[in-house]
Amino acid sequence: MGALVLACGDSAGHDRLASLTERDDVEVSAVPATPGRTDVDPLLKGLGERRIVVLGTDADLAAVVLRIMRKELVDQVAVGFVPTGDSPVADLWDLPTDPGKAIEVALRGDVDPIPLLRDDAGGVLVGLGRIGPTRGVGYCDDTTALRGRISAIEVTPDPSGRNGLVVRVIRRGLLGKRVSEFKGRAFQLGSLPVLPVKDGVQHPRQVSRWTWYRHTSDLRVARGLI
Repeated sequence: MGALVLACGDSAGHDRLASLTERDDVEVSAVPATPGRTDVDPLLKGLGERRIVVLGTDADLAAVVLRIMRKELVDQVAVGFVPTGDSPVADLWDLPTDPGKAIEVALRGDVDPIPLLRDDAGGVLVGLGRIGPTRGVGYCDDTTALRGRISAIEVTPDPSGRNGLVVRVIRRGLLGKRVSEFKGRAFQLGSLPVLPVKDGVQHPRQVSRWTWYRHTSDLRVARGLI
């Protein structure tokens, strides 16, 4: 079926791109870092049955997935990812660390469903979300996940697919670091003003309320056997 590779930002000159351009069934399109509507939407119209492969950072992947969600194509489009640096998404999806194998998985790997997370500011989370330090009250579904001061909150999609998300509440003190973990469909926080970070990108303004929750459709991720 082939693939459309989006080479995001500086990845257009990355050494991993050469092995992708040599394939007859692969089309490569250079797009800006964290591409937006005018960059991605025209390419989605001509995608057909091909999968999309993002060559770039976690933030680039999230930007492309946001456009896929906005066009209501999450159920239809398979997404591969070839990271160009350190990547919580690659760890979460258990992608190969060998560059050649990572490319093969992105292009030809079996497709698995992974929960796609949304937030109440209209964005998505495909890898790691982080908030803190702050003080407040947070709930994972109906369970109280935190009350009071915390050092950090980390949220990821649940790679097993059984739950929507995994929440880790981190507290640091004289006795070291303590981590409490919760799993559910949604996480809600009310706190002192704080700047959430989503897939490496800081939210543009402080918020005192924040929610991550599972989208109605899972992301179709190329991460399985070749």
